[in-house]
Amino acid sequence: MKKSKGRAGVDVYFENKLVARCFRKYEFYKFLEENKIKWQNIISKRLLPDDSMLVIVRETLFIIEVKYQQVAGSVDEKLQTCDFKRKQYLKLVTPLGLKVEYVYVLSDWFRKPEYKDVLEYIQSVNCHYKFNELPLAWLGLPVKRRN
Repeated sequence: MKKSKGRAGVDVYFENKLVARCFRKYEFYKFLEENKIKWQNIISKRLLPDDSMLVIVRETLFIIEVKYQQVAGSVDEKLQTCDFKRKQYLKLVTPLGLKVEYVYVLSDWFRKPEYKDVLEYIQSVNCHYKFNELPLAWLGLPVKRRN
């Protein structure tokens, strides 16, 4: 990975080939600006993803929200907003011909039985969740094969 010169985010290379670009919070909006997209003309309120990654080969923007809980709190209701947010991000990148996938990276706290319904809901609206990590292969990024 290396910082993009004069561009938003960080470039990700595999075997000297650009495979992805990563953006943190406001960097995503710099990426939109680079592509002459004025978010204010498309959505009414800016959303700030924890992270986002454009996987070039898949023409897909992954919105990555990291939720690590150790005590009960407001995250419960935030997990129920993924469908709306995914659709908002899709509006923003449709002019670029990109798809959007919305994924939560959750701590083991969310394996508790009381989260069963919300986890089912996340999947029912075509969003995703993973526990503790986000596998590169799941994102569609190449990985080195071990001999």
